[in-house]
Parts: sequence; structure tokens; C-alpha cells
Amino acid sequence: MKNFTISLSKNPTIVMNVIPGHFTTSHFHLTHYLDLDNLKTNSSIARDVAAELALPYLSTTPIDTIVCMEGTEVIGAYMAEELLLEGTSAINSGGEIHVVTPMNNVNRQLTFQSNIQKLIDGKNIVVLVSSVSSGKTVESALECLSYYNGKVVGISALFNAFPDESEQEIHSLFTSEDIPEYKMLSPDECDMCKSGRKLDAIVMHGGYTRI
Repeated sequence: MKNFTISLSKNPTIVMNVIPGHFTTSHFHLTHYLDLDNLKTNSSIARDVAAELALPYLSTTPIDTIVCMEGTEVIGAYMAEELLLEGTSAINSGGEIHVVTPMNNVNRQLTFQSNIQKLIDGKNIVVLVSSVSSGKTVESALECLSYYNGKVVGISALFNAFPDESEQEIHSLFTSEDIPEYKMLSPDECDMCKSGRKLDAIVMHGGYTRI
């Protein structure tokens, strides 16, 4: 099947590249790989993405810190700028917003360095992730922030695989509803495996490796 793109209806310059195939992660098999790299690394596109993601918070949500996961730091920085713009409805204008990224310790648990913890403790936090599929990334982030006494006031993502099943409200640009044939299945329930189709690639953080 050929690759295709999906544009955000509100802003056609924001485009998600979609690669159909038979992909595996450490837990699931996927029918599509979502290439979100250009949204995260192209500075002009990342600025547009940030403007869209900032909208739900502009007039309603005080924010002190944006915690960036999965390579979303460029978007996070632009998002902070958007939230701090002066305006009658911008609740954060004139304030300060810090953009930080957690670390993985030797046990693969998320942590914050000692000098960063003060930006989490008691602060209003937005969690920014690339995609929400199994929910494990968001779950790990929430556990970490709870440990450091952070107050999560919002979760934003470029893509949310299951918007109707998320326990927390997640503001996302794209969802699986934009890809009608998108499926995420456990390996023993994978239709492609049952039909004898071999895996095309292994999906890892930041990309995939063909098999």
C-alpha cells in the first residue's frame, strides 16, 4: 500500500505522513506507522503545531511548566511562547513558563534532576507527547509528576490512537479517526499475522527499522 498524508483541516500546512504496513512495537502490532518527525523538527511547522496545541489553554489554564516527551522540545518551546503572548484573553501573559524533559534512571524510571525539580514541585504542568497509543508514556509521565508533587493541568499530543477510550482528556491534532483502517492489536490477535504476512519493521522511539 502506498504512503499517504493527512492534513489538519484548520491548518493544511500541518501534515502527518502515514505509512501502511505491518509494524511491531515492544507490546503491539500496528497497521500504520505515523511519521511525525517533520512536525517536531521543522521549525516553521513546529511553530504552527504549537499554536494549535496552545489554543485549549490560552484563556483558561495557568501554566508554569511544559514537560516534553518523545522529542517534542521544539514544539514545547514554541508552545510556551504562544501561551505567554500578550492579549486580553491570554491568562499566562507576563508570566514565565519553563520547558523541561525528564530523564530515565538505571531502572528506566522517569526522573528529574535536582535543579529541575523546583520547576515541577507544586507547579501547573502540561504534558506534551508525540503520540498516545498504548498510553504507557503518558502513564509513566503522570506517575513521575505525581511523585515530584506536580499538578498536571493538561495533556497534549500530536496523535491520539484512541480518543474515546482515554481516561484523561487529551488535546491532540490527529486521531485514529483520521485513519479509518488504523488498528493496534496484540500479537496473538493480529489479523496480518494470522494471514501469514511477515512484519515489515520494528517501531522504536524516533523511527523504525525494517526487518
